[in-house]
Amino acid sequence: MPLDHYVTLGRSGLRVSPLCLGAMTFGEDLGWGSSVEESQHIIDRYIELGGNFIDTANFYTKSHSEKIIGDHVGRHPARRDRLVIATKFSGNLYPGDPNGGGSGRKSIISACENSLRRLQTDYIDLYWLHNWDIHTPIEETMAALEDLVRAGKVRYLGVSDTPAWKIAQANVMAHFRGWSSFVGLQIEYSLLERSVEQELVPMALELGLGITPWSPLKSGALSGKYTRANAGELKGDRGAFIHSYLNEKTYALVDALEVIAREHKSTVARVALAWVQAQPGVSSTIIGARRLSQLEDNVGALSVKLTAEQLGRLDTLTKPTFGFPQSMQPIFPSIHNGGTTVNGVFMEASAFGVVKGEKPY
Repeated sequence: MPLDHYVTLGRSGLRVSPLCLGAMTFGEDLGWGSSVEESQHIIDRYIELGGNFIDTANFYTKSHSEKIIGDHVGRHPARRDRLVIATKFSGNLYPGDPNGGGSGRKSIISACENSLRRLQTDYIDLYWLHNWDIHTPIEETMAALEDLVRAGKVRYLGVSDTPAWKIAQANVMAHFRGWSSFVGLQIEYSLLERSVEQELVPMALELGLGITPWSPLKSGALSGKYTRANAGELKGDRGAFIHSYLNEKTYALVDALEVIAREHKSTVARVALAWVQAQPGVSSTIIGARRLSQLEDNVGALSVKLTAEQLGRLDTLTKPTFGFPQSMQPIFPSIHNGGTTVNGVFMEASAFGVVKGEKPY
């Protein structure tokens, strides 16, 4: 399936590709990542395949990521206007300046102006709050973002790496004040990171936020490259990210992914990406390709359609254990339904209920 089978992002009219090109690795300023030339080849191939959704941040590779995108597509209006360019604020690029980052009005407006300059564009299609700033009232953040939307500098708003209760507070407040609200939710989500299913995913489904998972391969742990046999051969630039995840649980999961990959004549990475894409609420999954070959392999995930049995196999291996109050939910039908079947769910009535012939006090 090509990348031009677009989906709308959450409860918005913004059309995006089912796989989003993540640009966190554009630039070698941190000692690893893609060269400018390789980054340009990756962008060109992604667009050639029909992709239209590129995600970066003011903070990535010391802001070089944004400049690479601006130099290659931003300065060409006809090309730029056919893309959905997303970037983020919150990251502080200026050591010693407390207002250089975070989510206060001063920081947001400055970050937006600088991102527009580096991206060489008049507007940002999707502007993400990168992570929650506990020192700034959410009403200040949302009011500043509304000003940017009204000024035409931002089209849509998204939120990343923030607690579900804070996002719900922000969106409900924005709704009642007539402000723009978050339409996208960027969260870490993979077969090895499913804790988001306790609060964040249900919140996104209820409020209509389109989920864009990041690190769907858990920093490469689910790429198929790492096995029991070669676990001791981690390279320096990636080892720090994935070393703690290379354990028996991960190896058992990779074994299962290999079996399913053979059933589809595909690869471990593609199957892991296909699982993420199949999850409720997921609009577009972020793929981070440092080499053109990685992009080509990852895009192949769109042709992998997992069966219910295969999804069940993977779910059994990785199903998370939720804490309170979700841990109590299995007994709630007994309390609520009075021994009847509701939406196909039956459970005997709670012992706290009255029996026939009795009257409640």
